[in-house]
Amino acid sequence: MQPSLEIRLGKLELANPVLVASGTFGYGVEYSELLDVSRLGAVITKTITLAPREGNPTPRVAETASGMLNSIGLENPGAEVFIEAVLPAVAELGPPVIVNIAGDRPEDYVELAGRLSDEAAVSALELNVSCPNVKVGGMAFGADAAATGELVSAVRAATEKPLVVKLTPNVTDITPIARAAESAGADALSLTNTLLGMAVDVETRRPKLGAVTGGLSGPAIMPVSLRMVWQTARAVEIPVVGLGGITTWEDAAVFLIAGATAVQVGTANFVDPAASVKVLEGLAAYIGEHGIGSVGELTGSLELPAGYD
Repeated sequence: MQPSLEIRLGKLELANPVLVASGTFGYGVEYSELLDVSRLGAVITKTITLAPREGNPTPRVAETASGMLNSIGLENPGAEVFIEAVLPAVAELGPPVIVNIAGDRPEDYVELAGRLSDEAAVSALELNVSCPNVKVGGMAFGADAAATGELVSAVRAATEKPLVVKLTPNVTDITPIARAAESAGADALSLTNTLLGMAVDVETRRPKLGAVTGGLSGPAIMPVSLRMVWQTARAVEIPVVGLGGITTWEDAAVFLIAGATAVQVGTANFVDPAASVKVLEGLAAYIGEHGIGSVGELTGSLELPAGYD
C-alpha cells in the first residue's frame, strides 16, 4: 500500500505537501514545458497587485554565496490582466491555484481579495505581508503584530477563500506576529520570505542591485527559516508552510519534522526547473522506505534533547 501524501491547509485539501514559492515559478505556465506541473500540491503565483507595477530599477538580481539577492519589486500586470488573461491558463495546469497578493494599503488587499473571491479557479490566497523589496506596504505590514492582525482581519472579512499569510524573517520575534495572524483568521502561515541584504561591487564601489538592498534567498537562509518554522509551529495551532533554501527532499523533510505541514520550493527552481518534482519524489520514497503511513506523521516529529522545554 502506497503511503498517503495528502495534506490539509485549513479548508484547502492538497494531493501532496510540495508547493512552489511565489516569484520563483512565474505563473506556472512558464514551467509547464519543463516539468509535469500537475504533480505539484499547488501552484503559488507571482505576486499580484491591483494596478500594474513596473518593479524596481535594474540590476535586479545578484548572486551570493549559497544563494541570491533579488529586488524585483513585485513587477506584475495588475489584477485585471491577471484575471482575464493569465488565470485561465494557470487553472488548466491542474493543481490548486494559490494567488499571492500584495498592496500599498490594507484597502488594496481587501479589494483584491474581493475580486479574486469571485474566481472559481482560485483555490486560496497567500497574503504577502513580507516583501522587503518595496518602499510602501510589503514588509511594513508583517513586521508588526498589530498591523498584521488588522490586515488579516480586514481581508478575512472580504473573502471566504482560505488565507495563507506569508511572514517575514526580518523581525526580532516572529511568534507574536504569527499568533496575531492566526487570531485574525488566517487558515495557515507560510514562512519565511527573504532576508533583507545587499551586495557591493568592490571595483565600482556601487551596490550590485539597482534598489541597493534586496531579498536574500537560497540555501544560505535555510537554518534561519527552519528555526522560525519550528518556533512558529510551537506557537500556533494552524498549519505552517515552510520555505527558505529548500533544494532537496532532505531539506523538505527536515522542515516537516520541525513542524511544517507543507513546503515551498523557491530559488532551487532557477537552478533546476524540475527541483520541486524531485523533492516530491524523494519525500515519497523516504516515507515509503521508513514505513510511514502518511506524510502528515512527519509533521512535528522532532525529538528534542531530554529536559528541553
